[in-house]
Order: sequence, then structure tokens, then C-alpha cells
Amino acid sequence: MPATHDRALDALTRRGRLRALEPRRGIDFASNDYLGLAHAPALRDAVRDALDRGVAPGSGGSRLLRGNDPEHEALEAEAAQFFRAETALFFGGGFTANTAIFSTLPARGDLIVYDELIHASAHDGMRLSKTNSVAARHNDPDSFADAIKVWRACGGTGTAWIAVESLYSMDGDMAPLDDLVAIADSNDGVLIVDEAHATGVYGDGRGLGAHLEGRANVISLHTCGKALGVMGALVLAPHSTRNFLVNRARPFIYATAPSPLMAATVRAALRLIESEPQRRTDLKNRVALVSQLLAKHGRQAPSGSHIQPIIVGSDTAALTLAQSLQDRGFDIRAIRPPTVPEGTSRLRLSLTLNASDDETRALLAALAELEART
Repeated sequence: MPATHDRALDALTRRGRLRALEPRRGIDFASNDYLGLAHAPALRDAVRDALDRGVAPGSGGSRLLRGNDPEHEALEAEAAQFFRAETALFFGGGFTANTAIFSTLPARGDLIVYDELIHASAHDGMRLSKTNSVAARHNDPDSFADAIKVWRACGGTGTAWIAVESLYSMDGDMAPLDDLVAIADSNDGVLIVDEAHATGVYGDGRGLGAHLEGRANVISLHTCGKALGVMGALVLAPHSTRNFLVNRARPFIYATAPSPLMAATVRAALRLIESEPQRRTDLKNRVALVSQLLAKHGRQAPSGSHIQPIIVGSDTAALTLAQSLQDRGFDIRAIRPPTVPEGTSRLRLSLTLNASDDETRALLAALAELEART
């Protein structure tokens, strides 16, 4: 290994930022399996049923070279109907799908205005794009509008692309989608909405932007590996956008197609999301409970969603607090820069149906006790 790699790893260690793979242990307050579907018997049954009817685990090639399976097309048809969009396109994962969207759709001479807290996959896609991009202040519609106005005043004549997450993965807050789509409408723009952490949970499972699906100037990304409990991602878009991705998106063209078996299982997950609304109700009640308990313990204002950041400050303090809670049987993880801004290292409290109300109360009591000691 090059010496530069060793030095870089040593530097991460000294700063308390070295990452390592850790086994699952304790009660789940860390995963994105919000509705508890990853281990649901119904999805296990769906896998067995798919295998019994001959669905293959592997695709054998890219979608354009014999890898296109009837299960992919069935999923895309059902997903378009479920999300009420014109079309859907299935990718192997959300990171790949985001990279494809941002590296392919905006053209030279366009402008991407993105929320400053948008996911790393969007940044990677923008780096591969031939398009100029500029950050807007987090959840500030005026900042988006001003960036487009300045660009137009400087001679920008292309398409303005507005890129946001509907629910932010580290802060748990929600984007002002109605304001942003209005800005897109008035500027001949396109709104790209990453629904990764809202899919399955909000809008009857269709996401926070469900009421915007089917519009000609809205593209949405729904990942399948979080609340849906499986893997992969679906891009919902107009026909022309889907066709353009199939023809131009290198992460789609040159990647082996996702597993047909997983496509079949995602189909089952969508049906489960629709047929079992009680899961969403239970999670909503869990969010209300945590909001009440956090207020009682004098913590910062609750996020109001199933993602609750517990801001600690320093990397070391966040790691120490996470380790203490893990020692008590709670699987909660510390999040540090560069994933979050400097000085905002935190515990990311992820609420799922994999923990009970009593276990959630116990976690927050332990957190209050440990913080009282510092």
C-alpha cells in the first residue's frame, strides 16, 4: 500500500475519524429499516415464492445486453403505478441512481442549484457533470431563487435544476417542496427530489413529494433499501427522461443489471407498504413519543421525524457517548465530519419498528443519565 495511504489513515486515527466495520449488536437505533421490513416474514416468503417460480438471483449482464429481466419490467410498471408517475427505472442502489441522474440529465449551459446538505452521491454525480452547480442555503427557497436569478442575469439560458432531499438523513428535517416546485415552475426549471428517507413512511408510503409525482418538471428517487427493507432504487420520471437515462446514463448502461430476485422482492415490499398502513401509524406514534421525551429531558427541539440528531459537538465526545450506550445494549452510532459540518458531531437516533416503546424510553433515560455526568 502506498505510504500516503498509511499517513492518511494515521491522520484519521489521531483525529478520531477512522472508520471501521462494526458488527450488529444491541437494540436497533442505527439502521434505516424504519418499518422493520428487512426481516419481515412476508418478504422472506416473497423471496421463496420468486425462487419457486424460477426467478434468477443474477441477471447475467447489463439491461441492454441480455440482463433485462421480466421482473425488472414488472417492478417498473408496478412502481410507476404505485407512485403515480409516468415511468420508473430500476437501479442497483440509490448512490448509483443519484450519480446517474446528476451526471447525465443536466446539459452543458444548464445550472444545478443544490441544497448545501444534499447527499454525497449527488455531489459525485455533479462532479461528473458538464454543468455548473452552486449550493443554496439549507431549506431556504429564497436562496435557490436568488441563485437562479443571478445566473439568468449573467446570461444563463439553459435549464435550472433544483436538487434537494425531501427528508435530510442527518438532521431529520423536511424540504419546502411546494415552494421549490413553484420556483422551478417560474424559472422553466426541474425539481429533483431524493425521497430516500421518506419513501414508505410519508404520503401513504409514496414520499413527501407524492402530490408532485407525474409532473413534467419533477424527477424523484425512491430507494428500496431503507423503509422498503430490500435493495435498489427507483427513478420516477417522464417517459423522455427515462429514455434519456437508458441511452446516456453510464451508471445504467455499463452496470450489470440488479438481481431479478431483488426486483421481485421490491414488488412485494410495495404491496406490503400499501396493505399494512399500521406500520406507518406505529412509527408516527414512536416519533411523537420520542419528541415528548426529548423535550422532557431538555434536549434541542425534536426534528419531528424518525431521524433525530443528538448534537454533541466534538468527535471524541460523540464517540464516547455512543460507546457508552452501546455498552448498555443500544446500537446507536456517532456521526462525524465530513458527513456532518465541523463542530456538529452527533448521535443519529434512527427510529424503527425494530425497537419497542419501552426500549426507546430506556435509551433516552440512559442518554439523559450519561449526559448529566458530563
